[in-house]
Order: sequence, then C-alpha cells, then structure tokens
Amino acid sequence: MAEVAILMGSDSDLAVMKDAAKVLDEFQVEYEVAILSAHRLPAETVEFALQAEKRGLKVIIAGAGGAAHLAGIIAANTTIPVIGVPIMTPPLGGVDALYSTVQMPRGVPVATVGINSAANASILAMRILALGNPALAQKIKDYRQKMADEVRKKGMRLADLGIEGYILQKGGNKK
Repeated sequence: MAEVAILMGSDSDLAVMKDAAKVLDEFQVEYEVAILSAHRLPAETVEFALQAEKRGLKVIIAGAGGAAHLAGIIAANTTIPVIGVPIMTPPLGGVDALYSTVQMPRGVPVATVGINSAANASILAMRILALGNPALAQKIKDYRQKMADEVRKKGMRLADLGIEGYILQKGGNKK
C-alpha cells in the first residue's frame, strides 16, 4: 500500500515531479501518482485530500506552478503532512509558485522545498516516514553517509590535482 502520494497540477509538471518518484524508487518506498488541479478539478482535489488518510497515505507531495494552490488545498482538507514543490514556469521563474506554496495561513501548514526540488520533497517525506520505520531511517543514514563520502573524495581529488587539474579532469574549460 502506498504511503506517499505524488500529485501535480498538470502533466507539464511531470518533468520535475519524476525526480520525487526516482528517489522513492531508490529507497523502495511505495507511492502513487496523480494529476489533480485546485482550479480545474476542485471537487476531485478536495475529495482526494479528504480520503487520503483512510487510504493509508502518510505524506503527500504536491507540485504545481503559477498560482500553485494544489498543496494548500490539499493541506486545508487533511491532517497528514503535505510537502509543496513550487514548479518553475514563465514568466516569473517559479517565484509566484514559491510564494503561493509557502505563504499559508496559520493552522494550514505546507512544508515547502525549493523551486523544482522534487527530490528533496521525497527525502523529507521519507524522513517523516522514518519516524516510525527504523529500516527506512537506516537507509537514510546510509544515504547521507554515501553523500559525505563522495564529497570527501572530491576534496581529496582537488587537493591532489589542484584547481586547474580538477577542472580539466571534469571536462571543464580553463579560464
């Protein structure tokens, strides 16, 4: 049974929201995916939120661009955690979506990650799930250790090669 839902306001958001699915796949966390719209499918969106807890969902990740009310309408209709992913869209570069997602009224919180940061939304969702799942908590600790080890290796390689050598090895140009 899925514990996480990945929602998006439009299929155009899928290019960003797929990153949330990739992370959950990597950690073998079950999820469901749906396209809902706070503006074009308001009744269906509210119904999804009202039924989420009964269906076993523990966290909802909601990505939307522009006015970006999806996460807010979900949060207004459920008590389970909602994580908003503001999606970058023209002409305001995602700042409009960021403000719409993060500026929620008191009592209706939406945890909000950075613009287009669907992967971080999944990591935050897993941290929430890990509070009651020691095996998942260990996977997250291992993941963090792997990231730390990769940074240390890069630091040692930089020390060995110097700045120019490191850039050349990465395929960059000298400037």
